[in-house]
Amino acid sequence: MKQFLIFVKKEWLHIWRDRRTLFILLFMPIIQIILYGFALTNEVKNSKIAIFDQSKDEATVMISDEIAASRYFNLVKNVYTYKDMEATFRKGEIRMAIVFPPAFRYDLLHSNHAQIQLIADASDPNTANTLTNYATAVINDYQQTLDPDQRLPYTIKTEVRMLYNPELKGAYNFVPGVMALVLMLVCAMMTSIAIVKEKEMGTMEVILVSPLKPFRIIIAKTIPYLLISMLNIASILLLSVYALDVPVAGNLGLLIAESILFTITSLSVGILISNTAKTQQTAMFTSMMSLFLPTLLFSGFMFPIENMPVPLQVISNIVPAKWYFIIVKEVMIKGLGFTAVWKETLILVIMTTALLGISIYKFKIRLG
Repeated sequence: MKQFLIFVKKEWLHIWRDRRTLFILLFMPIIQIILYGFALTNEVKNSKIAIFDQSKDEATVMISDEIAASRYFNLVKNVYTYKDMEATFRKGEIRMAIVFPPAFRYDLLHSNHAQIQLIADASDPNTANTLTNYATAVINDYQQTLDPDQRLPYTIKTEVRMLYNPELKGAYNFVPGVMALVLMLVCAMMTSIAIVKEKEMGTMEVILVSPLKPFRIIIAKTIPYLLISMLNIASILLLSVYALDVPVAGNLGLLIAESILFTITSLSVGILISNTAKTQQTAMFTSMMSLFLPTLLFSGFMFPIENMPVPLQVISNIVPAKWYFIIVKEVMIKGLGFTAVWKETLILVIMTTALLGISIYKFKIRLG
């Protein structure tokens, strides 16, 4: 028994001395509970919408006010032409537009029926369906107020139009998210053991005495993984188009270039982890735990980011997969060009530069 207790004490001291693992063991459950509690919700709230009111009468103003007052919608602008509305959709500023035809109230009072058009961005089919249902419910409530006793058959019909994904295929949202998740995890995990493996194998001394500068050593370690990742990109795109029937609506060259940029970002994350980890096991565990959950939760793939509390929305901005997910949806699903995704591209370039810079700096310290 005494030997057993001594052995338990030894194992306890071993865990206690490994402060990073202890931190993960103690605080990871707390962090996960907080994240799951606040972030994991499929309820759609504060979705950005626009209203195209061609009638501007008492009825359209009342319906617009009720929709704007709903917690599900955030009226960001009024548009005045279909061209303006389409441009707003292309910029990604809104998820749905509500179009009132001319003489809406006149038609309702004199012919007892009128029509409202709901146009939704169906690149995320679940959100688009939910938003049109919410708007239809608000319109039906207004319809009930016109004649509570239902003596007159007032009817407001909603015509729903889905942009970019009229068949509401789930793969249109699934493919961009999986592309971001797979590329981030595979690339980062591959490179996370690149440098730490040299330390464990005892070959770091060879690198230390080589005439290559740290920048070239890191680039040299990254290039083979980049070539393998390009094969991954090609296989993912081929499967998406030919197996899942998700066509590339935009420029294929631009999509590949953006995918390569995101791959380099992911490889940079892996190199940074490899520079800081002491063992391959720690590097793999760190890359899995620090990248899988943030990519899954904060990319916007599974859960709408605008539904999350503001602090979590701010945190989502440092997750590279969020920006790549937006780029793939804009280029692959909506068929937009570089002008629509230049901001997200610039963010990924800045992230890559910063990650590589930190990796080289820490590598130089080790050389010293």
